[in-house]
Amino acid sequence: MVDLLLWMSVSFFIIGFAVLAFIKRKLEGKNNPTIQSIIWLVAGTTAWGVTSIILIVWSFNRIW
Repeated sequence: MVDLLLWMSVSFFIIGFAVLAFIKRKLEGKNNPTIQSIIWLVAGTTAWGVTSIILIVWSFNRIW
């Protein structure tokens, strides 16, 4: 069970980072990105970061 939780945490982190990098690159390619798209990027990054921290801490607490 611990291995599954750790793999899910690491996978969520890596996949989320790749998705956020893709979205950021897509926004930088636009000449005039809207305020709403920038707010969604910041909100998504914050949610991804908080969730990643919680998952990593939770998985390490289960190991030790």
